[in-house]
Amino acid sequence: MEGTASEIVVGLDIGTTKIVVIVGRKNEHGKLEVLGMGKSESIGVSRGVVSNIDKTVQSIRLAVEDAEAKSGVDIKVVNVGIAGQHIKSLQHRGIKVRHNVEDEISQNDINALIDDMYKLVMLPGEEIIHVLPQEYIIDNEQGIKDPIGMAGVRLEANFHIITGQIAAAKNIYKCVHKAGLEVEDLILEPLASSEAVLSAEEKEAGVALVDIGGGTTDIAIFQDGIIRHTAVIPFGGNSITEDIKEGCGIIKNQAELLKVKFGSALASESKENEIVSIPGLRGREPKEISLKTLAQIIQARMEEVIENIYYEIKNSGYENKLICGIVVTGGGSQLKHISQLLEYVTGMDTRIGYPNEHLAKGNAEELTSPLFATGVGLVIKGYEGLKTKNASNSGDVVSHSQKNKGGFFDKIMNVGQKFFEDNEQ
Repeated sequence: MEGTASEIVVGLDIGTTKIVVIVGRKNEHGKLEVLGMGKSESIGVSRGVVSNIDKTVQSIRLAVEDAEAKSGVDIKVVNVGIAGQHIKSLQHRGIKVRHNVEDEISQNDINALIDDMYKLVMLPGEEIIHVLPQEYIIDNEQGIKDPIGMAGVRLEANFHIITGQIAAAKNIYKCVHKAGLEVEDLILEPLASSEAVLSAEEKEAGVALVDIGGGTTDIAIFQDGIIRHTAVIPFGGNSITEDIKEGCGIIKNQAELLKVKFGSALASESKENEIVSIPGLRGREPKEISLKTLAQIIQARMEEVIENIYYEIKNSGYENKLICGIVVTGGGSQLKHISQLLEYVTGMDTRIGYPNEHLAKGNAEELTSPLFATGVGLVIKGYEGLKTKNASNSGDVVSHSQKNKGGFFDKIMNVGQKFFEDNEQ
């Protein structure tokens, strides 16, 4: 990645349980060197969507200050993730008839096709976030990955289109702007996570990435190196904590601690006679909870989440084409026996995904935790955007990632601009 080696990119993961800021740059080997990471508790986000602007801004500021102190970098621009139940994906085919057969197919032809996709009519309140080309067809010749330089009259492409609610995106922009930062790019979180934890071989062979966060579970399915399906399920680790709280009659903090320290996704792995004593509130008697009961509560909820995951995998039509099975990441993947339960319910091979695929040696051990898959992925996706931007600036190609933001990003930016003008008056 010549020309971008020394440039610093920042990823901002606005999660339901935590907000993470990762400052990174690529070294001479193309690996990601993390200069600093900031983390704060997320108190204004619910199920992956901003529910309280001021609290979210406060949390973002804390995480940014933490990252600035550790990295010595003054953070101004960030690549931010978007998730939430409102995210949907669809497939669409674009067609362009070229009149000059003598000219070879160029990046401009591809950009024209992509721009057309951004003009698709969406439901009221929804906008296109990403247009991802899957494969190209030239004069009925199928399965072409890169058509640039080829000859042909009829250029077609299959696209994977990801849409989201304008309001959810506006709220993210508002929070980031109020925290004194600029948004370089808005990136779908499962796409970012997959960049951090999947290898090119896995994407080629077929794999389902499952990122279990606090409020949502994100899914991205790849096969033949192409993204085939994306989805966001509104369940995560917090649903389990709530169930433990209700089932055991304890407060939320105690339920979270119980889950992290003693939780297991398989009740059959827990012994009947293992008991944890939880201090009573205000001088009340301590509560005794059997680890078997705890595991039964967790397993019941996890099975429901996995059924939703499995539904999405079957819905994609690629269930039998995923040679590498499932890669599970995110904070929820740290639950004991989670991979065994996934294998048991879906019958698919499962491994835990650590975000070390592109990380340089010598980074903090903490960073290779599945907790930071999305944050690390946002930095990697930021570099991809930078590469395209630099190429367009040098006149090689027109960057569609910058150009195509016509509909969605212009609207959002205008809202951001107006918001500040109103506030200044």
